[in-house]
Amino acid sequence: MRVVTVCGMGFGTSLMLLMSIKDVGKKYGVDVEGEATDLGSYKGRPCDFIAASSEIAKQIQADVPVVAIENLLDKAAIEEKIKPFLNK
Repeated sequence: MRVVTVCGMGFGTSLMLLMSIKDVGKKYGVDVEGEATDLGSYKGRPCDFIAASSEIAKQIQADVPVVAIENLLDKAAIEEKIKPFLNK
């Protein structure tokens, strides 16, 4: 599975979110590859879904699902949001 995480600058919040998603993937036996990027660079990146904070997610227009994460520190909430994608 491939995921792109997005934040304003492309290396803080998005990297933290990517690590959390990889941890959830491990828990479910899914190999998650990904890339942390900024809001201006996410377009055209091949992925199964895009994840971002709820504020950034509102600004993303993509052909793949966009997962809005309310609390980036709440791993249980992140797991609930991305679990449907891990079961595909």
